Amino acid sequence: MTTPVAPFNGQAIGLAHYASRAALERVLARSGTTFEQSVALRAASGDGGTVERALVVGRLTAGLKIDESAARRTVGELTARGLLEEPTPERVSLTDAGRELFSSIRAAGDEIASRVYAGIPAEDLAVVARVLALVTERADAELAGE
Repeated sequence: MTTPVAPFNGQAIGLAHYASRAALERVLARSGTTFEQSVALRAASGDGGTVERALVVGRLTAGLKIDESAARRTVGELTARGLLEEPTPERVSLTDAGRELFSSIRAAGDEIASRVYAGIPAEDLAVVARVLALVTERADAELAGE
């Protein structure tokens, strides 16, 4: 069953986002992981799995539009669960358990994406990526009061 094509607007973007996110949330629920925690694990996975705490907090605040205290709380939750450790006060590292969990989340997310995007021509996906990047840039400017 195909859905009639609605005009491209914020509602269309939101519907696509929430449908995709709901599919991922089912995967996350199995491990007791929140969406915010999964984003933090992704941020921490860079640079060999040890990064500046500020980088993780910054990715959460900028990407999810949450405040710094909520981002720091998310990092604290992952530390309490033993998924992150703090080799220094300024840095966080994925533990073996954190690395394993992130790997399984990423694999499941990749599988979902491959099914969701299957059959969509690469050139269409490239156009959507450019348009969404521009929409994000403009919305970020609105938030910044520009």
